[in-house]
Amino acid sequence: MHYQDHLRVGAAQINATLGDVDANLERHLEMIAKARHAGLELLIFPELSLTGYGMGNQVIELACPAQDQRLAGLAQEAGEMQVVVGFVEEASPGEYYNALAILQHGALQAVHRKLNLPTYGGLEEGKLFTHGSELNHVDVRPGWSATSLICADLWNPGLVHAALLARPTVLCAPINSASGIVSDDFSNEQNWAINLHFYAMTYGTPVIMANRFGPEGGSHFWGGSRILGPRGETLALAEDREMLIEARLSRTAIAKARFELPTHRDADTPLVRELMAGYR
Repeated sequence: MHYQDHLRVGAAQINATLGDVDANLERHLEMIAKARHAGLELLIFPELSLTGYGMGNQVIELACPAQDQRLAGLAQEAGEMQVVVGFVEEASPGEYYNALAILQHGALQAVHRKLNLPTYGGLEEGKLFTHGSELNHVDVRPGWSATSLICADLWNPGLVHAALLARPTVLCAPINSASGIVSDDFSNEQNWAINLHFYAMTYGTPVIMANRFGPEGGSHFWGGSRILGPRGETLALAEDREMLIEARLSRTAIAKARFELPTHRDADTPLVRELMAGYR
């Protein structure tokens, strides 16, 4: 089989209106229409893009099952393009997940539940959500696949390593990052750039990061959405506004980067498992 060498991808840097799912749905539909017109094949929205972030007890009202008709409607609009959307998933009464709906071919293809719930600085997700326990690896088209991790998932190197052992061709990184939310001395703006560059370069894996831009309550979401190539190079970077960014990824470039720095090949999972066996 001959695989397509290029994949057109994008990130939708939008700002969610806290608690207004209907308004946020309309913004999603606008961006999906733009992305389809541009010929994109993979589109990433920010974390919790349908609800906003600081929900508190409002999660009960804003949560929905993965089979919700509103997600089904977005899937229909996405068509053959794969679209990754942030929402609050209700798995059972009182059991809520910070989740991603992965939509394509007019249907829900998979759900990723956030694994690492931050409870430091101004972040209190452990009070609202149940943590996920599984990774996902979803085909985008023949020869191309994607794995998604949500925001703080990417600050646990073990989770990222485990996710990338499946050798996805793309790592999707929807985040909700506000300036100063961790501490006055921790710069999200600078440190996210370092984090993403390191993973893209080390694993030879392009990264699509979608962050919000704009205010929510007393927080400012700084944007900085970007698409990185397999050597960590910046292929697209959002301006300080709501916008769609896009780039063309090359399967040949991924192959060359992974051949020259064979992190996947030399991962030695049995040894890593043995070394970690003594730790809890």
